[in-house]
Amino acid sequence: MARRLFGTDGVRGVAGRDVTAELALGLAAAAVRRASAGGRPPQVLVLRDTRESGDMLEAATAAGVAQAGGTALLGGVLPTPAAPLLVRRYGLDLGVVLSASHNPFHDNGIKFFGADGDKLSDEAEEEIEALFEEGPPPAGPIGRVRDFHGTLEDYLRELHTRFEGLDLSGVKVLLDCAHGAAYRAAPEIFRRLGAEVTAIGVDPDGRNINDGVGSTHVDTLAAAVAEGAHDLGFAFDGDADRVLAADRRGQVVDGDELIALAAVHLREAGRLPGNGVAVTVMTNYGFHTAMRKGGIEVATTQVGDRYVLEALRERGWALGGEQSGHIMDLGFAPSGDGIAAALLALESLEGADLAERHAMEKLPQKLVNVRVGDREAAMNDPAIVEAREREAEALEGRGRVLVRPSGTEPMVRVMVEAPSEEEAAEVCDRLVSAVQAVTA
Repeated sequence: MARRLFGTDGVRGVAGRDVTAELALGLAAAAVRRASAGGRPPQVLVLRDTRESGDMLEAATAAGVAQAGGTALLGGVLPTPAAPLLVRRYGLDLGVVLSASHNPFHDNGIKFFGADGDKLSDEAEEEIEALFEEGPPPAGPIGRVRDFHGTLEDYLRELHTRFEGLDLSGVKVLLDCAHGAAYRAAPEIFRRLGAEVTAIGVDPDGRNINDGVGSTHVDTLAAAVAEGAHDLGFAFDGDADRVLAADRRGQVVDGDELIALAAVHLREAGRLPGNGVAVTVMTNYGFHTAMRKGGIEVATTQVGDRYVLEALRERGWALGGEQSGHIMDLGFAPSGDGIAAALLALESLEGADLAERHAMEKLPQKLVNVRVGDREAAMNDPAIVEAREREAEALEGRGRVLVRPSGTEPMVRVMVEAPSEEEAAEVCDRLVSAVQAVTA
């Protein structure tokens, strides 16, 4: 069956219009029905970020869980990666996270994690959609809704255990928490590890999540670090499953560089299973060059952290991620974790200056998001296909072209890497014009 509701990262849209209380209730009930095959009433962890619509969706999700006979455990505001950790720690059956990640406050989303801590497969999401389409579950025992206390401390304990050997004494770090789910956890774990912490984006009001702050506005962090009072900084997105960094000069360090830094460090320490790393088609050409030189194998997947995870599982590897800052270390958790990735970066530096990193040399890249009415129609338009093939042929052996539909928004993403910034910009501009010409 073709999926109607789920995208590459759960269900996402405008809260109250696309992502409604009715939708949250119905999907939660359907997910519980699917998880009830084992017999006992499923226990379902529910977490959310700081959006004003979170309260509504949390209540609706809990109602759906209870309607289908499950027990909803309300864990409150926590980073998305806390869900798989807590699901596995307590032997729960499902995790539900209510968040639209890096999107503006008026959006929200619903994503599910299985009992193993992994995001549900495409097939599982299709089954949930089918049950959702059937309507309310048959009459049966009503479940319960419970507050799940101590979730923040549980998450902090997991982080502290993983990085207990990391001494950040004397490190002056600036954290941008995007007024999102990391606003309590990130500053606290850095302080516990000894860092001198300055935190911005820690005053959520329901509407300021990702608003001029966080990893989608990393220039805010970069400018603040460049003023000279900090050694480096990290910016998280709204649900804290991704992170970008800035060195003391204010230069932005993206996910590609952070993964490269970690890969080299872990390989030299004998802690990189299979001497391999998984990344997506968006990863910079320079990353692949650096990994070849370092004797590290690279697997490339389509965009989406679930596909990176699948590649890691298939190969028995542990490290992977995306240029956007989704970085996962399966030695810690089966999902991207921005806070853990930031701490891994500091561990990988081994006391060195992030501004002096030499893990990889990036090829100049230009990325533009073009809003369209129909993503798939745009991708199959002959004029766009021809323009993409023409530009890719011209750059063969020197760079690359990628034109792909967004998995979560009505966008076509145009990305070009070339030997110079000028050439990358020129090629990208031509492709963007081609897309705009057929979608106007």
